[in-house]
Amino acid sequence: MAAADRPTGDFGAKLRAARERRGVSLRQIANATKISVAVLEALERNDISRLPGGIFGRAFVRSYAIEVGLDPETTIQDFIAQFPSDSVTAGHPTTVQVEDHEAHESDRRMASTFMRLIVISVPIAAAVVYFTIAGRRSGTSEVAPSAAVEASAPPATTHPAADTTPPPAPASETSAPSAAPPIAPPAAPPASVTSAPSAAPLVPAAATPTTPDGAAAPPADDRLTVGIRVTRPCWITATVDGQRTINRLLQPGETNTIDVGKELVLAAGDASAVALTLNGAGAKPIGKTGEVVTLRLTPANFKGYLQNR
Repeated sequence: MAAADRPTGDFGAKLRAARERRGVSLRQIANATKISVAVLEALERNDISRLPGGIFGRAFVRSYAIEVGLDPETTIQDFIAQFPSDSVTAGHPTTVQVEDHEAHESDRRMASTFMRLIVISVPIAAAVVYFTIAGRRSGTSEVAPSAAVEASAPPATTHPAADTTPPPAPASETSAPSAAPPIAPPAAPPASVTSAPSAAPLVPAAATPTTPDGAAAPPADDRLTVGIRVTRPCWITATVDGQRTINRLLQPGETNTIDVGKELVLAAGDASAVALTLNGAGAKPIGKTGEVVTLRLTPANFKGYLQNR
C-alpha cells in the first residue's frame, strides 16, 4: 500500500502500545539505542519537534521500531504518512535544538560525576592529613606527663631529720610519688645535686651513735647516693626528701649525683635512656624504650634495684 493511502492514526500511541506489549521501558530502549528518554517520550506523544530532521529523525524511528518488535520499514512509512512535512522528509532546524539538549545532558552527567569524585576524595585527603599529623606528634611526645604535672606543683618546704630511719619498703615498689610524711624540723641542710659525688652532710652530734667508752661509732648505713646518667635526651624529675632538685631535660652523657637521706622519688620520661648507680653499684634497667617510669628509692629498699651479681 502506498504511503498516501496508508491510514495515519495515532503514530505515537502505536509505538507505545508495541513497547508495552514487548514489556520494555523507555530507559531500556534509551540504553540500547543511545537516544535520550526525553526524545523517546516526545516521539510517543507525536512531538516531532524534539527529533532531528530528515534521515536522522527517521533513523530514530527505525531504532525504536526494532527494539519494540515492529517492522522498521513499515513503521517509517507510517511515520512519513502521519508527518508528511518537509521536516520529516528533508530536515528542519530542531536538529540543533536536540543536539543542544544532548550536550546539556552530557554536561550535567559530567558535572554530577565530578561532584561525586569530590565527595569521595575530600574525606580520604582529610584522613591522610590527620594520620600524618598524628604520626609526627607521637614521634615527638617523649616528655613524661607525670613530670609535667609535678612541674606545676610548688616544691615542698619540709626537710627530714638526719637521725630518722624510715620503715622498710618492698624491693619492687614503683608507685607514684606521694607526699612526704610530717617530720621534725630540719637538723641538716637539704640534699643538693652536683655533677660529681659529694661528701654527705654533717650529722648532728645528738644523732651520732657512740660506744660505751664514749668513742664515736662507725656511721650507720642510713644514707644513699644515687648516680643518674642519660644516654639520650630524657626528661628527669627528682624529689629528694621532699625537696625538688631536678626538673628538666637532661642531655646525652650528662651525669648527676644525688645524696638521699630518707627518700628519692625519681620520674623518667624514657626509662631505657637512664642508667643508675646506687652507692656506686650498677642498678638494673628501670624500664623499656619510651616508657614513663616513677621510682621510690630509700636506703632500705635500694638493694632490690641492684644488678644480680
